[in-house]
Amino acid sequence: MSDALDATPYDALLLLSFGGPEGPDDVVPFLENVTRGRGIPKERLKEVGQHYFLFGGVSPINDQNRALLDALRKDFAEHGLDLPVYWGNRNWAPYLTDTLREMVADGRRRVLVLATSAYASYSGCRQYRENLADSLAELAAEGLQLPKIDKLRHYFNHPGFLDPMIDGVLACLADLPEDVRAGAHLAFTTHSIPTASADTSGPVETHGEGGAYVEEHLDVAELIADAVRERTGVDHPWRLVYQSRSGAPQIPWLEPDICDHLEALHGAGVPAVVMAPIGFVSDHMEVRYDLDTEATAKAAELGLPVRRSATVGDDPRFTAAIRELVLERAAVESGREVAPCALGALGASHNLCPVGCCPARAPRPAAAGADSPYA
Repeated sequence: MSDALDATPYDALLLLSFGGPEGPDDVVPFLENVTRGRGIPKERLKEVGQHYFLFGGVSPINDQNRALLDALRKDFAEHGLDLPVYWGNRNWAPYLTDTLREMVADGRRRVLVLATSAYASYSGCRQYRENLADSLAELAAEGLQLPKIDKLRHYFNHPGFLDPMIDGVLACLADLPEDVRAGAHLAFTTHSIPTASADTSGPVETHGEGGAYVEEHLDVAELIADAVRERTGVDHPWRLVYQSRSGAPQIPWLEPDICDHLEALHGAGVPAVVMAPIGFVSDHMEVRYDLDTEATAKAAELGLPVRRSATVGDDPRFTAAIRELVLERAAVESGREVAPCALGALGASHNLCPVGCCPARAPRPAAAGADSPYA
């Protein structure tokens, strides 16, 4: 079709991410940005920053976002999609407000946002929408013309996100010693969040035990486990587990933790484990430290063979999926019929976050949703 790669009405794509320090001197200021308003002493932030100092004070997320940015631009150009791609962060340069200001100066009036979080949750969706609203409020105070902003739907069950993870698990299984391979357990990991946040994640109708956050991860884990069984003929036992808890000990968070899970599996006689970080788009600090460093050390202490599968990163199938999602949303906004691409039991996610979706801890304006003050 002649309009197959027409992104109208959009004139730009914004890659929106978390951000991270680029050197040792950035670590504490970055953590101050992340924890602003919580009253955490600087000395405590220095303790928390030790994870970053182990890696020279540099978060891998920035280079990974640069690689994804380059891959998206290359994919769009190769397929004739004329859509500029920008990058802005929540907590470090390039800051979101600065990027939006640049986009306005470039004449961008209808912006589509890709968040580096595939699932529904407050921190993975609503908080980014709040950041967008805060930035738009700053631009409005400066007297700038505000662009209309929409956000791509959650892409956790798009085949372009799933297929690279399936291949990663298969590669890890093949890398295990043959005598433990068939009995290997699959530990699908994601970021732990407070149970109260999980229970209210997603639209109101999904609220309940674990909410959409847990439901979506379980759907992805089952899809990957089923694909592994179909390709290998082996039905590997699996479980969804959690990592990277950072909250006060008295507040309930999703469990079990990956290290506790490894201990339990070892105690049950499981011969090997593949850790599959399905909750993460790239190998950023939570993957490099919490899995590659901490969990891998725990496995070595137990004498338990363990492998960690790859995240999707800038895999060409993922960048192609983003292109497809852009064109899908453009078709919807232009009034054209489109069949959303999604696997599993849950189907395609909503395009517009409804009222009550992943509610804030305290009421704050959020852009790119049904309750947006910037329609």
